Amino acid sequence: MTKQLSVPHLLGIKGMTQEDLELIFETADQFKEVINRPIKKVPSLRDITIVNLFFENSTRTKLSFELAEKRLSADIINFAASSSSVQKGETLIDTVNNILAMKVDMVVMRHPDVGAAKFLSRHVNATIVNAGDGTHEHPTQAILDAYSIREKLGKVKDVKVLIVGDILHSRVALSNIYALNLLGAKVKVCGPPSLIPKNIKSLGVGVEYNLEKALQWADVANILRVQNERMDVKYFPSGREYAQLYGVNMHLLDKIGKEIVIMHPGPINRGVEITSEVADSKKAIILDQVENGVATRMAVLYLLAEQIKPN
Repeated sequence: MTKQLSVPHLLGIKGMTQEDLELIFETADQFKEVINRPIKKVPSLRDITIVNLFFENSTRTKLSFELAEKRLSADIINFAASSSSVQKGETLIDTVNNILAMKVDMVVMRHPDVGAAKFLSRHVNATIVNAGDGTHEHPTQAILDAYSIREKLGKVKDVKVLIVGDILHSRVALSNIYALNLLGAKVKVCGPPSLIPKNIKSLGVGVEYNLEKALQWADVANILRVQNERMDVKYFPSGREYAQLYGVNMHLLDKIGKEIVIMHPGPINRGVEITSEVADSKKAIILDQVENGVATRMAVLYLLAEQIKPN
């Protein structure tokens, strides 16, 4: 019997197992070979129809999912909420049920509300993939980040991973913490006290407010942008002050005198949380993350689709 995921939907890393993540990684290894071949397509999802349902702006995630779906030969429907009946007051369930009436098998959804993907999974008959729900989770980003660490360092277990920046508003941070803990990494967060959630230690992570000390500890630094669009009050005096205290620059990396792998989920605010010199250096695996995003999302879609295909 072929291995399969323990979950019928990908709603978040919370609720998944270490075996689930390892199965996704093993499957992604195979798909990584596919996307580096001259013919980059396989017919794995030829009979599956997927709708990309994005209620929030997205470039990287949306393109990555679309490319993953095309590489698997799925039929794709792209739905932009800004040009839909949602603007006329249609509910989420009505929107999705109208789409499902067209015989769609899988919904990849990004939504500004926490729990939207979970809510949908309970009310519609389709496989749901959470592409980000508010400030809650972004599971496929955490999967590709952990996969990229594994690819670069040969393992995730016992690797010291520092997550720097706006932890409070970041769904990437939360999903990364869940995934890295499952895989046995050691995790610390670093940022201004106003951007570190008060209960963060209950998730089994350390907290350090001094960036230099935090980098001295780390093997990997995953640098998050400041999410100004989610802030209704000021959490720090200015972008300039943030860059001085929590921006990662080459002078700081040279000063600590050890090799650190630099990651960033994008989009990058160059000159704020990271300088161009660091982002474009050999220390950074940011473009590897982008490539791995396609392979890992292919793996997720393929493994979920295996559960819905008729025997």
